[in-house]
Amino acid sequence: MRVGFVVYPGFTGLDLVGPHEVLVRIEEAECLLAGSSLEPVASSGGLRFVPDHTFAGCPSLDVLVVPGGPGQGAAMDDRELISFLAERAAQAAWTAGVCTGALLLAQAGVLRGRRATTHWLAMRELERLGARPVRARVARDGTTITGAGVSAGIDLALWLVDLLAGSEEAQRIQLAIEYDPQPPYDSGRPEKAPPHIVEGLRQRSRFSQEGA
Repeated sequence: MRVGFVVYPGFTGLDLVGPHEVLVRIEEAECLLAGSSLEPVASSGGLRFVPDHTFAGCPSLDVLVVPGGPGQGAAMDDRELISFLAERAAQAAWTAGVCTGALLLAQAGVLRGRRATTHWLAMRELERLGARPVRARVARDGTTITGAGVSAGIDLALWLVDLLAGSEEAQRIQLAIEYDPQPPYDSGRPEKAPPHIVEGLRQRSRFSQEGA
């Protein structure tokens, strides 16, 4: 089973690393990175990732995973990337978008009319691109599965493990990585966080600045 992760300049590292750490633990999984070239690609935080294949040379994929991040805005105009997503999503058994990676899938036409989620700041943009946005940590519609902001990629990946290898394998991996979040604050959703913090993030958001 071949799992392909897309990389492009400015994606969020955890959007890729979280799901990768989960999915690579499926015994029969082969995980690879695909990019526009074989040159290292910098995440938004400065981590550098080396693609295994170019988009043009990427082998067939059973699962396609698309991370989001600050670089997603520029990537929306990358014709090679968007064409790759449209083509490979049509061929893969499962297609997943983490955070604003869902917007890239929507731009490629993959989420048109489908239930999907993304980062809470980008929900209106997701709707504008033809998806049916839902407020959920993980949303599945047919063979597409999308996750909310950044850390939700781990939850999304565990859902995928369940779909690909069964519930016991998903629970085994969850225990192996000791995924039992207990953050010091219950402010991981806008309806739970202090209003001034929510408003501060809205004001700085590129989606608010774009009028989304």
